[in-house]
Amino acid sequence: MFKKVFRKGCLVRTGHVILTWATTLVLFLHDTDLRKYEERGELTHPVVFASLVLISVMLYFTVSLMDPGFVLSDVETSSTNEELEEMMPQTARLRRCGYCLLLQPMRAKHCKVCNRCVRRFDHHCPWIENCVGERNHRWFLLYLGVQLLVLLWGLQTAWSGIVSTPTWKLWLVQNGFLLAALGVTGVFSGVVVLLLGCHLYLASSSTTTWEFMSRHRISYLKHCDTEENPFDRGLLCNLWDFFCVCRTVAWEKVYAKVRASAV
Repeated sequence: MFKKVFRKGCLVRTGHVILTWATTLVLFLHDTDLRKYEERGELTHPVVFASLVLISVMLYFTVSLMDPGFVLSDVETSSTNEELEEMMPQTARLRRCGYCLLLQPMRAKHCKVCNRCVRRFDHHCPWIENCVGERNHRWFLLYLGVQLLVLLWGLQTAWSGIVSTPTWKLWLVQNGFLLAALGVTGVFSGVVVLLLGCHLYLASSSTTTWEFMSRHRISYLKHCDTEENPFDRGLLCNLWDFFCVCRTVAWEKVYAKVRASAV
């Protein structure tokens, strides 16, 4: 883990933490709602807000540093037996990665940034400097949810501290840091809303960003109809599998079963 911390992602993670706590400090030091609650001795709101910020930072490091589902060896894919191979179309059979030469499980993809194959690959996220895959995708979504809550609360708090002054120059001087906090929380709120909405849709339809964007090039999807998804089990089942099933899924078996039933 410590080796991962001090790789090139160290600057990204350090910048994220500094920006998060610097913005939080600005909100507490100015005459905002949080500061007023604190001065009145009503500590519930300040404590809850600070706790949510801390939880968001912890989730950020969890998603950033955990194994997203790296394919370690060919042994992991050896469970696919001959009978299963015969049931699967030729285009959907397992293939070797052209970069690391490992046998790729279905829905896995090689990440050129991490230089590893990742199970149920979604995308490589420069924000966390890690891939989003089978093992950390649900944690990524949880992080986005908590982060959005913190950002929206921070946006409202920063706005509450803006004061009026006789001149524009004085207004900018007195509200400069709060305006910066307002800008940061506003921009990131918009980005997180888009990301959270997209990934909730992907989770509910049992697909990934990579599959959604590149299905015309993926061997096991390009022969399917435009609206057909062999991994879709319905909204509730998809969400249950996404958030509650923590084991490695043999997608080859799911695919073969669906294709066999369709024949």
